[in-house]
Amino acid sequence: MMVLQYAVWGVWLPVLGGYLGSPQAAGGLGFTGAQIGMILGTAGACGAILAPLIAGQVADRMMNAEKALGMLLLLGAVINWLLAGATSYESFLILSIFYSVLYMPTLSLSNSIAMTNLSNPTTDFPRVRVWGTVGWIVASAAFPLLWLQDQLHLTLVPWFVVGVEKANATSLAPDALRVSAVVSFLYAAYAFWLLPRTPPKGNAPHPLAFLQAFALLKSRAVWVLTLAAVVISMIHNIYFIRTASWLETVGFTKANAPAAMTVGQMVEMGTLAMLGFFIARLGHKRVLVIGACAYCLRFACFALATGPSMAYAGIALHGFCYAFFFACAFLFIDREAPADARHSTQTAFGIAILGCGPILVGVYNGFLDGVSSAGATGVASMWQRVLMGCGVHIPATGSSWPAVWWTEAAIGGAVCVWLMVGLPRRRQPALA
Repeated sequence: MMVLQYAVWGVWLPVLGGYLGSPQAAGGLGFTGAQIGMILGTAGACGAILAPLIAGQVADRMMNAEKALGMLLLLGAVINWLLAGATSYESFLILSIFYSVLYMPTLSLSNSIAMTNLSNPTTDFPRVRVWGTVGWIVASAAFPLLWLQDQLHLTLVPWFVVGVEKANATSLAPDALRVSAVVSFLYAAYAFWLLPRTPPKGNAPHPLAFLQAFALLKSRAVWVLTLAAVVISMIHNIYFIRTASWLETVGFTKANAPAAMTVGQMVEMGTLAMLGFFIARLGHKRVLVIGACAYCLRFACFALATGPSMAYAGIALHGFCYAFFFACAFLFIDREAPADARHSTQTAFGIAILGCGPILVGVYNGFLDGVSSAGATGVASMWQRVLMGCGVHIPATGSSWPAVWWTEAAIGGAVCVWLMVGLPRRRQPALA
């Protein structure tokens, strides 16, 4: 389930931005940066915000969760196939919103199906979730290698296989959406016939599961973690938006920069496999604090980097960032959720990570542009003076990458302190 869940997404996301922004003469669609941001950011946020109203309510009150998952995947396969043929900005944006509304709820549904059916979610879920990372890595690497390049040969640089890009590679990129549609169709069949039956709760005290899920925000532990997740989601998104471009300034080529970033996902496989052990030994609170601290350390490594070595150190910390914060957070929320609203609770929490964070990241990304360049105004100017007082150089022309990364590191550190002070500590279950 997890392999297919993330392969559906991973096969198209790494190549879509380049296709949308490339000139029409080169085989792309020629969209502007703002238009691409609307498609990849705002459209995805729409799906995350509507997720509790769709998947959570259906799975908690109306039908088996695995059937709800299968139906969303079938409809998503149709939309993705149509997206591959869309050429205008308006049609691509509208179809992207529809696809997001269908796909984003499946992320939380797959989590809650696993947690409902595993005998010990704390120790077993991370071992299951790690296969989602495998699915993403394989799908995101296999499509460009096998479809967009030829003359493949081995190399010592991740992904360890390189080739020569085909002359028409840009025009072939939308085939990733068609491949995703096929994988989504196969995943839907798997969900209908092979996933364990996960029925809704028949005697639930509250008819609207998503309202019951939002009521959990009255719990101090839940609202403290949710606020932390919104902020971490912002700096997490900046990592994917800016890192590939920054790597080119510290010794990586344009072709190798995205591949180098997969080192973080390779580390993520190991940290996810060990997550249950750490939660049982340290407790959810300490693991979440370590995850936030990992974000701080990652961006500090980037700020200090002058070559590939320190850059790789920061990239490798991605595994601890994702597993110790996001995966642990989903397990924490599952523990807090009422039994008859688990699916809605997972999708409601997903709003913070996949909805609020991506919406805010547009404004925050503009703030980073101001902080890292001369002539900053307002809050960006005040923070820039703090950075300059700490020795960060702001050039008269161009922008300062250390200013970007130290800002990210400071926010990660602030979240770490927020969790240490605000999150109550509770006894953990014994390690199975």
